[in-house]
This record gives sequence, C-alpha cells and structure tokens, in this order.
Amino acid sequence: MIRVGVFGVGYLGRFHAQKYALMEDTELVGVVDTDRERARQVATEVSTRAFDDPGELIKRIDAASVVVPTVHHFEITRVLLDQGIHCLVEKPITTTLEQADALIALARDRDVVLQVGHLERFNPPVEVLYQEVTTPLFVEAHRLSPFKPRATDVDVVLDLMIHDIDIMLSLVKSPLKELRASGVPVLTQKVDIANARLIFQNGCTANLTASRISLNSMRRIRIFQPGAYLSADCAERTSLVVKKRQDLVNGPDPMAAIQPRLQHHGEKDILLEEIKSFARAVQGLEKPRVNGEAGREALRVALEINTRINSQLNALKQNLVQPA
Repeated sequence: MIRVGVFGVGYLGRFHAQKYALMEDTELVGVVDTDRERARQVATEVSTRAFDDPGELIKRIDAASVVVPTVHHFEITRVLLDQGIHCLVEKPITTTLEQADALIALARDRDVVLQVGHLERFNPPVEVLYQEVTTPLFVEAHRLSPFKPRATDVDVVLDLMIHDIDIMLSLVKSPLKELRASGVPVLTQKVDIANARLIFQNGCTANLTASRISLNSMRRIRIFQPGAYLSADCAERTSLVVKKRQDLVNGPDPMAAIQPRLQHHGEKDILLEEIKSFARAVQGLEKPRVNGEAGREALRVALEINTRINSQLNALKQNLVQPA
C-alpha cells in the first residue's frame, strides 16, 4: 500500500485527491493547501485528513502529487524529493531549466520517481499516435480553449502548448534545427495566443497553435508521414488513421488503396490512468511515461518559444513608439 499526500487541492488538485481515494493500492493519508478551509472541504469529501503543517504530512507518506501554482513547483517538490518521497508534479515541471535540473539530480540521488503530469500522453487518441507514427514529416496541432481566469499564472505556451511540445518531441525523436514563434497578450498581461513552427534535423516540421481566448475548444493533432495520415482529436476522443495499401495502388480503382480507419474511444478517465501509472512506477512495475528529463525538455522548448515571442513583442513596441 502506497501512502500518498496531495499538495495543493485547488481545481486540479481536488481531482488528484479523488483518484487516490478510489485506488486500492494507495492510501490517501492527507491533503494540504494554503487555503485551509479548502483543504478541509476536500479532505471531508474524500474521507481523509487536512494538514495545516506540510511537514507533518511529509512524515507520513511515501509519494505525493504536487498540484500547486507553477511558481511553487520547485520549492515544494525539492523538499519532498529530499525526504525520499516519490513525486508526480503537474506540468510544467518548474519555471526554469536550472530548477528542473536540480529536481532531476535530486530524484536520481535519492532513487525516487519524478514524474511530470503531461496528461495528454494518456489520452487514447494520442496513444494511437505512438502506435502508428513511424516517420513524421509534417505535423499540425491546434489547442484552443475558452478563457479561464484560474489558469493565468503562466502564459499560453506553458499552460496549453507545452502539451503538444511534449508529444512532438517524444514522437519525432530528432533534435530541433530551427524554431520560429509569434504570439500576443490579449486578455491578460501574458501571451494568450501563440504559434510556433518547429523544424527538426530529420526534416520534420511541426506547426503548433495554442489559444486560451477562443470561443470553442479544440485539441487536435494531425500527422503526415509516407503512406499515412493520422489525426488525434483529444477533445472528441477520436482517432483517424488513413493508410495507403500498396497492393491496391495499381488496381482498377486507385482510390480503393486509401483506407481510412475512424475509431471512437469513448469516455476514459485519463487523470486516473496517469495516477495509476505513477503508482506502478513507485512500485517499480514500470518506468514513468513522462520522467523529469522529458518534462525538462518540453520546458526548454517552451521557454525558447517564449523568448522568441518576447523578442518579437519588444520589437513591435519599439516600432510603435518611434516618431512619425
């Protein structure tokens, strides 16, 4: 039985607590939050204890979910790892690469699991991509969401686009050769809509768009490779695989060689799947699907995208203040 705690029980942390409470191989020892009333409410809901002192909870657990605002990921995860506690930290792993490196080194030194919560890796349409993608040549990803005030502690690249960055880096498996990016703040002081073009050394190009000011939601990835087109709709939970059958190409009806396969995956609790995977990693039954190194690489590219965007925005501001 793995004794676990949840650090931060806001919107998403509450769901982490719920999942642990459902699982047979975990004991939810307690939760903690700077909002003590919120912690007590969630603790009552999942039949556990709310701790006012994080140190008291740390003494009683083997593993933890860190679901606090991104700016606090490092300080809390560092303390947990240092005490030999396995950690599932929400994405992005930290705010800086130096912090990410420190956590990775500490987890290695203490021989504990450090897993990063890139949830879309557990979405069935994305899992199909990992089964079918072999030689991606061109990728388009759109991740659009209506505005949500609770998610504005980071910009749209670190909030939304980082999901697709992580998926691209793990699918393409080639170093980046070139990166172009643009974006603007609209409803907040941070960038709310962004586009990035990633060109890899193996020739693959990925065009990523993320927005948190859209009227409708969209979470779709389209991948083109020799002889195949693949589409993963993470919102609708569908996947489309279109392949060309070489044995039918020269037949009487060439279009018969193009054979689409549409799959409806139905409802699946992907957060529960992620947390179950974390529990198995803690038990030594599997490797983390998204380890600290993968989380760090996604953060590195996201920060580079933001650097390019900020340079563009600074140049635009300078042009606007130039005298006529």
